[in-house]
This record gives sequence, C-alpha cells and structure tokens, in this order.
Amino acid sequence: MAIEICVKAATGAPDELGDCPFCQRVTLTLEEKKVPYKTHLINLDSKPKWFLEVNPDGKVPLIKFDDKWVPDSDVIVGLIEEKFPEPSLVTPPELASVGSKIFPKFVGFLKSKDENDGTEQALLDELNALEEHLKNNGPYVNGEKISAVDLSLAPKLNHLEVALGHFKKWTIPGSLTHVHNYIKSLFSRESFEKTKPAKEEYMIAGWAPKVNNA
Repeated sequence: MAIEICVKAATGAPDELGDCPFCQRVTLTLEEKKVPYKTHLINLDSKPKWFLEVNPDGKVPLIKFDDKWVPDSDVIVGLIEEKFPEPSLVTPPELASVGSKIFPKFVGFLKSKDENDGTEQALLDELNALEEHLKNNGPYVNGEKISAVDLSLAPKLNHLEVALGHFKKWTIPGSLTHVHNYIKSLFSRESFEKTKPAKEEYMIAGWAPKVNNA
C-alpha cells in the first residue's frame, strides 16, 4: 500500500513537482527507506477543496498515516522513522542541529538589499562551521552514513545554490572543499534526483516574490 503525501506543485505549472524543501525532505526520507508512496501535487495558489477539508491550515507537506492526515515535516520524518525503522536514518541528538542555521541565514542574505548589513558574513560563518564539522567528521554529518540531518540540509543547500546564483550571482567559496564535496555527494544520490524540483526555474519563481518584496 503506497503512502499518500501532499507536496507543493510548481509555481505556474501545477502538474509538475514544485520547490518546497520541506516536502523534498519527506520524499527523500521515503526514497532512502524504499517506502512506496503516491504524490498529490497541491497548487498552493488554488488549493483543492478536499485538501483544505483534511488540512484547514493549508500547509504542505502533509502525509496520510492510518487514515489520518499529519502535517509538519519534523513530525512526519519522525513518524516515518518509527514506522519504517530500516534502514535507520536517525541522527544522534548532539548532531541534529548541525547546519540548522544555514537556511535562515541564506534567506536573510537573499532578501538583503544592503551589502554591508552582515547577512553575507552570517551565512559564510554557518557554511564555515559546516566545513569544519565535515572536515573532522565527514563525509556526511554523522560520518560514513547518511542520516536525517543530511536529508533536511540537501534541499536547502540546493535552494541556496540556485537562488543566490540567480539573484545575487553568488556561489559558495571554492575554499570550502568539504562542503562542495558534501553537496556533490548528496545531489548525486538517486533519491535526490527523483525528488528534486522538476526545473530550477520553478525554484527561482518560488523565491522571486520574496526577493522582490523584501
């Protein structure tokens, strides 16, 4: 029995997979565990009636377990781990927050209109911290084995590269070799190829209003 999951459809292309990193985190987890699932693409600009009936908040991802719809990627990933413990993707608690500030710092820098406001340095500080961690503990956050924290970071790092490359012509410094190798390793996994947004332009379209209205 395939598990049902609601994810974001692409902005302007409701029949294609969209750019939500929290949705991809969940589908990555299902792929890595080889759990069969069926995807419902939700057009967030015109949410279907049935979706709002089961989920009045209207947020994605949303997954169905035991005839009950469950929101929130943190909760969903925990439930998947509980119900499908093999292969284990548990990240040791002391490593669970590695890289967790990269996404908010990226968003701050992306929306920034003042190049001297410290947002670029704040992001670089977080990327440098990830570089140090991977240098000492890599190739993944928890060593040789991929775990939940990597599956949370992978979609966010993809957004960072695409959005900053497009809107700011900015790239992660070449000196952060462990971060670059980490990204390459994550993006080349079959699970990532299967779950990434259908096109990079959908990611750019997703960020454009947030950048332009900042």
